[in-house]
Amino acid sequence: MGTEEYRKTLARAEKIALKTGYSLNTDTDRLEKVIGLMTMNKSACGKYFCPCKQSHPLDTENDVICPCPDLSAEIDAEGSCFCKLYFS
Repeated sequence: MGTEEYRKTLARAEKIALKTGYSLNTDTDRLEKVIGLMTMNKSACGKYFCPCKQSHPLDTENDVICPCPDLSAEIDAEGSCFCKLYFS
């Protein structure tokens, strides 16, 4: 996984946060882990599969792409998404 790919994934997450009015996790260790895993999924499979909800092995037909369809509901209920990437 290259630095440029990681930066693109992070920029994508920042754009989604800005568009939705959510914030990214301020815990840099957690942020780096989730963005890193999502970057690996993008590099390996061509899509930003949610690393916290994916099957093992990854099921490209059924696993969800970040942001997942439950994003708003999870943040409304818990204050963050399941991955702890996005917060209210």
